[in-house]
Amino acid sequence: MTDSALRPARALLLAALLGSGLTLSAGSLAQVSVNIAIGVPPPAPIYEAVPAPRAGYVWMPGYWDWDEPHRKHAWKKGRWERERPGYVYESPRWIQSRDGWVLVPGRWDQGGYRDKGNGNQSRGNKSGHCPPGHAKKGEC
Repeated sequence: MTDSALRPARALLLAALLGSGLTLSAGSLAQVSVNIAIGVPPPAPIYEAVPAPRAGYVWMPGYWDWDEPHRKHAWKKGRWERERPGYVYESPRWIQSRDGWVLVPGRWDQGGYRDKGNGNQSRGNKSGHCPPGHAKKGEC
């Protein structure tokens, strides 16, 4: 087929893709993350002096990330990020699983799991959802 013969097919495909994107629900736009277990525990955290508070900002402390190309941990310096009203920031942390060490990425939690007032933090959690790291602490 010639390029001019493929143009209508490409336009139709593009229109279909764009049209399908408009019908996605908010739930289908959820962020997907992949956790990779490594056999090397992270080094001890590096001390960083926390700067004086800045109105409207939250300090995100530094943490050890995994640098795959170099196959070693790499320190990510702390930084300021604009606050998100109604949300609490959870720092990244390493947990040990049966397959090795896994980095749980930092995230913004809406109001904090304990602040929702619906009792989800107890062992009687009816939603079936337990935030990362909370089950290990006996909070779900």
